[in-house]
Amino acid sequence: MLALDDLTTFLVEKGGSDLHVKAFASPHLRVDGLLRATELPAPTVADLEQLVASMLPGDRSKVLADTGQVDFALGVPKVGRFRVHVVRQRGSLSLVLRHVIPGTPKLDVLGLPPVVARLAEETQGLVLVTGPRSSGTTTTIAAMVDHINESRAVSIITIEDPIEILHPDKKAMVMQREVGTDTSSYAEGLAGIMRHDPDVLYVGELVDPETTWQAITAASTGLLVISTLRTTTTSETVARIIEMYPPHQQRQVRRTLATALKGIVSQRLLDRADGQGRVPAVEALVMTNRVFDRVIDPEADLAFEELMADGEYYGMQTFDQSLLELYRQGLIGLRDAMAAATHPKELRVSLQSAGLVHG
Repeated sequence: MLALDDLTTFLVEKGGSDLHVKAFASPHLRVDGLLRATELPAPTVADLEQLVASMLPGDRSKVLADTGQVDFALGVPKVGRFRVHVVRQRGSLSLVLRHVIPGTPKLDVLGLPPVVARLAEETQGLVLVTGPRSSGTTTTIAAMVDHINESRAVSIITIEDPIEILHPDKKAMVMQREVGTDTSSYAEGLAGIMRHDPDVLYVGELVDPETTWQAITAASTGLLVISTLRTTTTSETVARIIEMYPPHQQRQVRRTLATALKGIVSQRLLDRADGQGRVPAVEALVMTNRVFDRVIDPEADLAFEELMADGEYYGMQTFDQSLLELYRQGLIGLRDAMAAATHPKELRVSLQSAGLVHG
């Protein structure tokens, strides 16, 4: 039978981010974004039932029984902290263990543009950090929260599902609440939180219209609210928020969002050219008068991408501008840059104009 200590130790020692385990298959390890088979023994259905039972918090058993899936955080003494996702599939359990790297990395070592730190230094409004899963958004937000924690004497409240990275009090006071343990949902956690006198809110994800509206409203009333969506671009992020609501409400949502929004950071992770891990490519939007008009009016003359391309003064940049700079610095290869580009032909022209590639 696979033991929890053995699995978590293997994951940490091999430097993996995730370990995938399902019945009758060798566990697979993800390293630098790539999934590969291991030599660990394939578990049986009974093995997985016992393994999950040994790690599942009592308050999450009903969630798994009712919904067929559950998320929770897990600390293993002398090994580390992990996020666990369990699902039922084809009559058996399957799970993914994600290693949560101890400590909180600093913004300046993550390879993020300076605008990310500037957005963390806002005192009110809505800041969104978006990207697909495994794109580093959790790490980026944790670094932003830590930046605030180290620099401002404020009250920070987080609502997470689950809590992955622990934030000890520094200059700020931090209270972390976990969905499923401390509150039943993001929306319920936000409902009365204003009475707890927060200055900064981190909402783990804008998962539904109620949670999203509460977050936007809180950001409109003097709080700094940081959150995320699983969207890949700025334009997709704004569209996703607006489309959560019926047509007769969308005009009001657009205006309230435009008033609250301070910036959107969208990121993807690319393999480093030297093979030593991955590096973020970042699209950044900062609220300006022109951006405000574009959020309110989807038919405005300039698209978000054009506004970002012309907004270098404010710290804005498109994905393709980020890719060009990463390639200029030798951090990513040409093939990866072209594969990730929003407009590959235009990126190649820009690289040629900069003298970085020929032909």
